Amino acid sequence: MRLRIVRYVLAVLAVAGLAACTPGSGGGSPSSPAPGSSASSSPSSSPTGLLPDETASPSGKPTPSFSPTAPSSPGRGDAELSIIVKLSPTAAPESYTLVCTGGVPSAESHHPTAAAACAALKKNPALLTRTPRSSDQVCEQRYGGPQTAIVTGAVDGVGVESSYKLTDGCEISAWAAVADIIGSSGAGA
Repeated sequence: MRLRIVRYVLAVLAVAGLAACTPGSGGGSPSSPAPGSSASSSPSSSPTGLLPDETASPSGKPTPSFSPTAPSSPGRGDAELSIIVKLSPTAAPESYTLVCTGGVPSAESHHPTAAAACAALKKNPALLTRTPRSSDQVCEQRYGGPQTAIVTGAVDGVGVESSYKLTDGCEISAWAAVADIIGSSGAGA
């Protein structure tokens, strides 16, 4: 029980620290807190309450999308990510920290598939970038399970804030594409 609380607190602190390193709407360059200091930041929310990778559907529910286009060119393989996975609405969240340098996991990483995740991000740094689903996109109507995941942080200096779920064929495909990064064995794909 205590280990779960510690993991959750570390994940929240990691997200806050990563948010402090990500450039905000104020312009300028990213800044990092001094070593040994703590940073707290509250993520800004959009007026609609949707994540950046979501658009409102006619039903009023968010509809994130994944575009399985050709992979982008290889990147530097530098990443600082916080991953929170919930296997069900009532389950305690699983929290992972992924820190990659040159496509190799750093000692700070606490992630079940860190080597595979860092390699995937070096091969395709845009892997976590989700595009809004067009209103006429058709997705296979199948349910993969109640699992959800949120990934925040930065890959090669570019901010990332993406959410995943297994509610239809499009979402299941998006989850499968980033399965090594999400790091959860709970995917029902």
